[in-house]
Amino acid sequence: MTHPQATGRILKRAQYRNHRAMDVSLAAVGTTLVQWDALRVISEMPDSSAHELAVATFQSDQAFGTLANRLQKQGLIERSSGRGRRVEHRLTSAGSVVLAAGQDVAKRVSARSFAALSPAEMATLHELLLRVGEVVE
Repeated sequence: MTHPQATGRILKRAQYRNHRAMDVSLAAVGTTLVQWDALRVISEMPDSSAHELAVATFQSDQAFGTLANRLQKQGLIERSSGRGRRVEHRLTSAGSVVLAAGQDVAKRVSARSFAALSPAEMATLHELLLRVGEVVE
């Protein structure tokens, strides 16, 4: 019988390898996985607050704030005042260029990471991972 703890470690190892490959490959286009992921989420959720973006990128509010400051200094995002104390985020044209270059990299890395799986196996893995961690009422 396979133990959930062993499966969790295998899953974590696969994620680490994929993230490491992404980071190495994204360096060639001048970004990191964390930065590229933030750009991706900002492009999908324009005008979102820092808190919303932190949640979507699996970061703390403080970590995302630090990252957003760095992205703004690099000219990749702009931030503006929203309602109340809300600060909204958008990509700049330079950010869109980096995002597009990173998307090409991500497609290549993902294809390599999952090359050992058939399309049917990939679909099964996708469905299984969607169920992992779901709260059963």
